[in-house]
Amino acid sequence: MTSTQIPASASRLQWLASLTTANDEFQEKKFLRKTAIIATIGPKTNSPDMLQKLREAGMNIVRMNFSHGSYEYHQSVIDNTRKAVASNPNGRPLAIALDTKGPEIRTGLMRNETDIPIKAGHEFIISTEDKHKDCCDEKVMYVDYANLPKVTEPGKLIYVDDGILSLLVLSIDGPNVHVRAINNGTLSSRKGVNLPKTPVDLPALSEKDKKDLQFGAKNGVDMIFASFIRRAQDVLDIRECLGPDGANIKIIVKIENEQGLENFDEILRATDGVMVARGDLGIEIPASQVFLAQKMIIAKCNMAGKPAICATQMLESMTYNPRPTRAEVSDVANAVMDGADCVMLSGETAKGSYPIESVRMMAETCFLAESAICYPPLYDELRACTPRPTNTVETVAMAAVGAAAEQDAGGILVLSTSGNTARLISKYRPNVPIITVTRSQQTARQIHLHRGCYPFWYPEPRGVPPSQWQTDVDNRIRFGLKSALELNIIKPGSTVIAVQGWKQGSFHTNTMRILTVPTEMEDLTILPLVSQ
Repeated sequence: MTSTQIPASASRLQWLASLTTANDEFQEKKFLRKTAIIATIGPKTNSPDMLQKLREAGMNIVRMNFSHGSYEYHQSVIDNTRKAVASNPNGRPLAIALDTKGPEIRTGLMRNETDIPIKAGHEFIISTEDKHKDCCDEKVMYVDYANLPKVTEPGKLIYVDDGILSLLVLSIDGPNVHVRAINNGTLSSRKGVNLPKTPVDLPALSEKDKKDLQFGAKNGVDMIFASFIRRAQDVLDIRECLGPDGANIKIIVKIENEQGLENFDEILRATDGVMVARGDLGIEIPASQVFLAQKMIIAKCNMAGKPAICATQMLESMTYNPRPTRAEVSDVANAVMDGADCVMLSGETAKGSYPIESVRMMAETCFLAESAICYPPLYDELRACTPRPTNTVETVAMAAVGAAAEQDAGGILVLSTSGNTARLISKYRPNVPIITVTRSQQTARQIHLHRGCYPFWYPEPRGVPPSQWQTDVDNRIRFGLKSALELNIIKPGSTVIAVQGWKQGSFHTNTMRILTVPTEMEDLTILPLVSQ
């Protein structure tokens, strides 16, 4: 018995008990995967041909890591992505994300550029004086955070190089912090520094970040992954920096320190979405607590109807091996079952030997994990958590998901300008695809952020005469149904719930229709618009 054969009233435990490994449906139903895949692009994958192969394997969002690379390099990623899309315009839209470097703290340069090994128990000075900036040694190590002596105190820890070297603060003397190494390690140039349990007062945006954001706005990127966000004001500062040219760019905050966790509720209200950035987060808080933070963040995002992304080391071993560890596969699956809208690959696709295999493995794992979710009680929980009264658009979105379940529909089709209606339908986690038809190419790309949304760009221009508006609506529905049929997302003769507005423009959604997918393709012919 499979999970689709048990009654809708089944409990989550009954649902899980009904799962089977006997079905091998992924290749047949790969376009039904609801969770989006973000892939970081590095020199090995930065070509139109490789980007197209990653796209065919399941990549939905291209990530540029601005901690590395020149503007020329990142421009080439943008250009190559658009060339890949242009080479196969009938494929899935590809979004482009800019991941900021953020306000990092780093060590200085070693004298003669020579690394120095140190033993546990070795005592030395961490200094914020510029005179040590380019001549660090085993006695004095420069750190580029001037307020370090003010925010730390004896007994606190300082982590260097992703926590590989742990230092205990002994005393503070002006600009100098006296420390003792807790473990064996190496002093090296330009290594990252973390200050767990210490409030850091760095600005959210460095001068580099501001230039990077302006570069992104000029080039029309679709979303910003904003590093080291600690409070809601950081999001507002990024929005201001993006300016009018970047007004429609989505801001996805990366929660990767304790301050971000403490202020998460106010950050969530200000942001468009959240990434659980488990790399730095696992240094700032104990590694054993990261899963708690992940589940809390994803749950709150689900309740707010905002996208959640799970990132870092998801298939790390596939950087060098053709097969992942079993724990890594379970990590991806559990992120999906937690409620993540997207999962992310970093080094696996940026520098790895098996980038295409990594995307395929992630795509198949996500697809199978989605089948393990017990949707009826999840829908009931999300409805119960929603404050009343709901606005009209959310009321219709909620009703459409309920109607899809009651009708045993094959999909929900939504006509959306900004993507807001599709986002709200996604919030209530239907067990069927959300076929999203939009005239906005950027909305079609950004909608990948939301679980279960399948974007289709409608190329006909805006500005339809009011007398022809209903014909235009019907044409967009026909276009969406035909496009979904071609990808085997829906079946002829199945039921589809259609959601639309009552007049032209955004934020007018208030109508739900129950349709039957035509069995003859001529019934999906686009009708000419005749002006009167």
